[in-house]
Amino acid sequence: MPLVAFSPLPTFDRLLNEHHDVLPLDKAKHQDIRELHVGLLNMMPDTTLQATERQFMRLVGDCNQIVQFYVHLFTIPQIERSEEAQAWIDEYYEDFTQIKKHGLDALIISGANPASPHLEQEDFWPMLTEVIDWAKENVTSTLCACLATHAVVQYLYDIQREPLADKKWGVYRHRLTQHDHPLTRHINTRFDVPHSRFNQITREQLDRVGVLTLAQSDEAGVHLAVSPDGIRLVFFQGHPEYDDFSLLKEYKREVDRWFNNERKDYPPFPEHYFEPEVVDKLLSYKQKLELAKQNQFARPDWPADWLLLRLDNTWRDTALSTFNNWLGLVYQLTNKNLHLPFMEGVDPGKPLESLS
Repeated sequence: MPLVAFSPLPTFDRLLNEHHDVLPLDKAKHQDIRELHVGLLNMMPDTTLQATERQFMRLVGDCNQIVQFYVHLFTIPQIERSEEAQAWIDEYYEDFTQIKKHGLDALIISGANPASPHLEQEDFWPMLTEVIDWAKENVTSTLCACLATHAVVQYLYDIQREPLADKKWGVYRHRLTQHDHPLTRHINTRFDVPHSRFNQITREQLDRVGVLTLAQSDEAGVHLAVSPDGIRLVFFQGHPEYDDFSLLKEYKREVDRWFNNERKDYPPFPEHYFEPEVVDKLLSYKQKLELAKQNQFARPDWPADWLLLRLDNTWRDTALSTFNNWLGLVYQLTNKNLHLPFMEGVDPGKPLESLS
């Protein structure tokens, strides 16, 4: 059940202070419990690097599995970093050579902020594809988040994501499209997921290559899908890992960009996210900010504390159930040898059949 604090990564202390299960290494060594080693390839930019660590580690560590989770952080050296972010990475992250030498049971690949509409032209592309190729042979299951989903389906299935007319941004209602898949066990048939993206992969594109859609939204499209074998690749197009305030931070960043003349229009609200009283408060703030900008007045204070008390998280329980199901399947299928993806007797082409 708990994360194991096997390194001095400050995220462990922060999660412990938030009342998440974190086990000291000395105690973990004296428990006769199976461990799972989960990699997190964190490709997010400096401003969200540590937040992404915490978000995914919370979901892993809060799973109700009788197992100890070792989360191994690594990134792609070609992603440009500030001195501060690079120092953090140098101190707490492993490199891919270490990851390959150690081995993993499962892998999470985060999203990223691409600079080009053509993912194959991104600096992260060569190493990302190397990681994907290695994971296909060595890791039981790889979970891809948002941009990583777009990159992996392009690389493996030659599916090009489609640009959206407007940013898909907000919290959207979803429904299960497959009720009998083990990844959707005990999940509400209707649930929310945040999205934040300018591009999409459609269900029709996935259907053509045999990728199975498990959950989708009438407004936001596909959220959860799996590779044809049912488990080797798990795709999120939304952001179930988001904190309740993640979209608020994105909104505030866009407001700042408008105030600094980095965007022409005042940003719209994320859809289905703010309650009416929050909308009223933010519209009032907009009027004050427009007046300050027009007359070069002092900028009004952002009502951060007031806003944070009025945000709802309507997706975390489903996110936890999904991760719980995913890691439970990995636990049942993976080999104790970290360099082998499946235990003896599991057909790599049809791994879920061994569970029936």
